[in-house]
Amino acid sequence: MRRTSILIASTFVLAFALSGCAAGLNAETRNIVRVTDGNEITIDENGSEIRVVNLKLVDTGDGAAVVVGTIINQGANPDQLLGFSVNGIQATLTGETNLLTNKPVSFEGEQANAKAVFYGVNPTAGTNVKISIGFAKAGFVSAEVIIRDKRDDFKNVVSGSAPVTADTATVTE
Repeated sequence: MRRTSILIASTFVLAFALSGCAAGLNAETRNIVRVTDGNEITIDENGSEIRVVNLKLVDTGDGAAVVVGTIINQGANPDQLLGFSVNGIQATLTGETNLLTNKPVSFEGEQANAKAVFYGVNPTAGTNVKISIGFAKAGFVSAEVIIRDKRDDFKNVVSGSAPVTADTATVTE
């Protein structure tokens, strides 16, 4: 009888250990998610300490893609954001570009103090693209980011009007 009890108990312990059920709410297979919060980049080049967090693009539905994310300079020396590019296309950058120590530059949202828009690129939500970011001192860095559609947290993201060029300006006399 004792031998049978030990065999049954050993079987249950072995079954839990092999199946991973003992991991409970922290099971690795339960915690798999697709990254939709954006990419993170840390730049430790040329004496810089810059973090880019929650970087992504949002398809605004009007042919434009808007940069969403935050850039934080954690280094002692200021730097400057030069711009964003995707497939050789430069974003139109407005607002704050100086990266002062621990003063975030935020793109979109309530704390936004800068805006970067890729006009006329016709983005496809759900795909990933390689975005390059240029800094005056830290240099250039690239990362794969997701393009999100304009809903949920991003429903209020707008591209604004396309910049007026000499070809599209109306002249009145």
